[in-house]
Amino acid sequence: MLNDQDTQRVKAAVRAAETRTRGELYCVIAEESSDYRETPFLWAGLTALAAPAILLLGGVEVSVPDAFAPWTAAQAGAAAEMAVRGALTATLVLQAVLFILVGAVGSIGPVRRFMTPRSVKLDRTRRHAQELFLARNLHQTRERTGVLIFVSLAEHAAELIADEGIAAVVDQKRWDDAMATLVAEAKAGRPAEGLAAAVTQVGDILAEHFPADPTDNPNELPDAVIQIPRL
Repeated sequence: MLNDQDTQRVKAAVRAAETRTRGELYCVIAEESSDYRETPFLWAGLTALAAPAILLLGGVEVSVPDAFAPWTAAQAGAAAEMAVRGALTATLVLQAVLFILVGAVGSIGPVRRFMTPRSVKLDRTRRHAQELFLARNLHQTRERTGVLIFVSLAEHAAELIADEGIAAVVDQKRWDDAMATLVAEAKAGRPAEGLAAAVTQVGDILAEHFPADPTDNPNELPDAVIQIPRL
C-alpha cells in the first residue's frame, strides 16, 4: 500500500492533471478484490472426484470370484459383495482425505490466489471497480466526466472506468497504455509510481477531448487516494 509520501505524489499528479481538463480523476488502490473463499472447495471437490482414477492407477481393483472355481452361488455373491464394499470404502476414505487435504492447503492465502484462474481474478477486479465507481458517486459529476483509476495489488490488475460523458467520445482502448504502465509498476512493487504515471497519461487524453475551462472548472471529486485493505 502507499505511505504518506506516495499518497502525496499521486494526489499531486491528480491535481496537475485536473488543471488541464474538465474530467474528474479518482484513484483507488486495494490490496485484494476478493477473498476467493470458494476456490479451495472447488479444487477439493474436483480432486475428490478423481479418487477412483487414482486408485485404479495405484493398482487397486475389484476382483470377482473365478467362475470355474467350486463356489456356491451364495459364496460367490458374498465374495463379490465384500470386494465391492472394500473398493467403495477405499474410494470414500481417499475422497475424504483428498478433500480435507486440498481444502486445508488451498485455504492459505497465497495458495488460494494461485489456485484461482486468472480470468476469475480479472472479473472480480472489474466488478470491484464497477461497485466503487457507483459507491463513490463518480457518476454524478456535472458533465458525467468522472474517471476511476483502480488497481488491485494481489491480482496484479488495474481497471479504468470512465463515465458516459467520456466513454461516448474516447475509445476504451485509448486507456490501455496507461493501465499497462500501472500494472507493470504495481508488479514491480511501485504502485505509487504506477498510479502517478497512469494519472498523467489519462490526463493527457482527457485534455484532448475535455480541455479545462479557465472560467468554470470546479473540482467535483476529492483528490484523495483511497486505500482499501485486504478483505
